[in-house]
Amino acid sequence: MAEWCEKLDIGWMSNEGPARRREDWQQVIAEQKQSGLTVKAFCEKHGIGEALFYSWRKRVVAEDQPARFALVATNSAAPSAPALQPLQLVLAGGERLEIPTGADEATLRTVLGLLRQRV
Repeated sequence: MAEWCEKLDIGWMSNEGPARRREDWQQVIAEQKQSGLTVKAFCEKHGIGEALFYSWRKRVVAEDQPARFALVATNSAAPSAPALQPLQLVLAGGERLEIPTGADEATLRTVLGLLRQRV
């Protein structure tokens, strides 16, 4: 049995933390892809729930994607006025994130990094 199979057997009870479990699932997903087996056949062979596999694959793929941005429409009535309003981002899940005017680059990078890690 592969080392990752043994680790996955303990699932959420692992003391290794979410980052380690994510690494294990990255390995599982890569092995499935390289095996040439369908997801169903691979999961049956290794005793992994198919729904669990798809759930983790979705998480891992989403976390590996860079943040995407959209164009923002501005008020054309006052093109010379400085932007004093905070920036509001609407996330894919519908949540709104308001970034105050003058937020520094380090804070924005931290926030974006946390958003990328969100499951």
